[in-house]
Amino acid sequence: MVKVTGKGSGRISIAGVVCYKPGRRSRLIYRMMMHRGRKGEPKGFREPDFAALLDAAHQQLGGPIVLVWDNLHGHRSAAMRALIATRPWLRVYQLPSYAPELNPAEGIWAHLKRSLANIAIHNVTNLARLARNRLKRMQYIPTLVDGFLAGTGLSPPRSGP
Repeated sequence: MVKVTGKGSGRISIAGVVCYKPGRRSRLIYRMMMHRGRKGEPKGFREPDFAALLDAAHQQLGGPIVLVWDNLHGHRSAAMRALIATRPWLRVYQLPSYAPELNPAEGIWAHLKRSLANIAIHNVTNLARLARNRLKRMQYIPTLVDGFLAGTGLSPPRSGP
């Protein structure tokens, strides 16, 4: 018997975008944040963190972005609207209030959670390492990312020659 306790070990938060650029393979771009329960440490992503993720996606994709976002508070706050307004290359559409079936990132998170099931993880550092490893694998399987897009009714255009 292995005793595992999660108390006091911390947690990880992951934010990501499932995206594609016409003529290129689909992509998963993500950022991870570790929370160890220290006083004053952020417990999750805030508006500047989401903006930094979008800036990284813009840089990697090399063009304007049309973003379809869920209704997480940090996505629709006044601070986030102000950050979006400073990015002329970004156009944002909100998903309906509860519509995980329309959000390809939900498929990514479900796939990640299933891949981590039944693994005894002793601390948050090991959890972050395993999650990063699984996400990195997903990044190199564009057909998997395509499947999550297709599951929402979206499908990226075929890559060029």
